[in-house]
Amino acid sequence: MSAIEELRKTIARLRAPGGCPWDQEQTHASLTRCLIDEVSELLETIDRGDMPHMREELGDVLIQVVFHAQIAEEAGHFTLEDVAREVNEKLVRRHPHVFGDHAKLGTGAEVVVKWEEIKAQEKAAKGDAGKTESIFKELPPKLPSLMYAEAIWKQIEKKKLPVGEDVNVTRIHALGAELNTVELGRLLFEIAAASRVKGLDPEGALRLYAERVKDDVEKRAQQAK
Repeated sequence: MSAIEELRKTIARLRAPGGCPWDQEQTHASLTRCLIDEVSELLETIDRGDMPHMREELGDVLIQVVFHAQIAEEAGHFTLEDVAREVNEKLVRRHPHVFGDHAKLGTGAEVVVKWEEIKAQEKAAKGDAGKTESIFKELPPKLPSLMYAEAIWKQIEKKKLPVGEDVNVTRIHALGAELNTVELGRLLFEIAAASRVKGLDPEGALRLYAERVKDDVEKRAQQAK
């Protein structure tokens, strides 16, 4: 029996009658915070380059994946095998340059372009292509605002979207040219600390401003059509 299968059986046993009361009480919703905590701890080990603890934290994240799959299986929705099969099929399907007879791609940027093209084809095949969608890639609602803002800017640059006065592109590029990891960390720390001094919420403020930029760019793009 593989280690993954042993883990699956352990989680199933904990959830079964006569198992652990805490594990039996959990739902997809109740485990949300656990998943966030475990991913955060994993990210900390990655930042430190701490490989022994990274292995441990990867295991804790894996528990969450198996746990959610077990709850779904009990409700008759899907199994861990279904999860693995679906994601594997997606990886193969979206890498025709590796698993198919398509031309090889030489750079990561080319791979990203091909990935997005295949995603669009998949949506069209599902009948989703005609739906009115945001010009921005759908982002997880619980994504930290710093990552959210970065993702929005990435889409603005990638798609060459029109921006208004809320976005000073010249200033952004000039600042980016001067930044390094240490200076970036210093600036972000000082902004976070200054927010605390002023009694402001930097997480919320950034999310609101990023949403404002996103909405403005959406409107400009629609008007340009």
